[in-house]
Amino acid sequence: MTDAITTDLLLPHGFFTRRGGVSSGPYASLNCSLSGGDDRAAVLQNRARAAAALGASPQRLLGLMQVHGARVVRVREAWEPGQGPQADAAVSDRPGDALAIVTADCAPVLFADAEAGVIGAAHAGWRGAVAGVLDAAVAAMTALGARPERITAAIGPCIAQDSYEVGPDLRDSLLGHDPRDAGFFTPGHRADRWQFDLPGYCAARLAQTGVGRVVATGIDTMVDETRFFSHRRRTLAGGGPIGHQISIVALPG
Repeated sequence: MTDAITTDLLLPHGFFTRRGGVSSGPYASLNCSLSGGDDRAAVLQNRARAAAALGASPQRLLGLMQVHGARVVRVREAWEPGQGPQADAAVSDRPGDALAIVTADCAPVLFADAEAGVIGAAHAGWRGAVAGVLDAAVAAMTALGARPERITAAIGPCIAQDSYEVGPDLRDSLLGHDPRDAGFFTPGHRADRWQFDLPGYCAARLAQTGVGRVVATGIDTMVDETRFFSHRRRTLAGGGPIGHQISIVALPG
């Protein structure tokens, strides 16, 4: 059985863990990334299990070719698994659609305006968050009839500040965008390093858009190996294959 974390998003959704799938080895077990080295048939079965857990059709589970940017696509028709557009957020007002994001430390953010019947999903690594992917997702939902004050945005499991040591390149990029963002950094454990609060930064960017409610799971993917894949954990261990967990929001119909 799949294992998912939910919030008060008011529409079917889940931040799925790595449990409850059919993949093996380093991909065990609910790996949902089609761009890694896992068996494609196993990944498709894993994605189908996650969709079914939300009452969604696997044929309407729509993921993206994520590129750490700020492009948002409006879903007008379904596409084949692994054939999604290059973008880091999607929005839809089509009943039956289920929007998916895959992550392994970046922040998955799910959006819903249940009254308007508009959903969104975004992949927010630090580059995309700074570039404005969350702001763009809210704007795209508004263009479909959502109202920012009715939107709930949920930030799923991602790397937490205590686990996220960064160098001057990341810090300089953020402060170049807004010097006031210095508050999202604390001193690192090494010289010329800092600890970055990715979920806190995402929450602040979302608040600036005027969304009515921002919630966060507060779960650190790096420290919980039994439930989550983690790029940072894999890197610290010397590399190797890695799976990705999936986060989904669905519009019933």
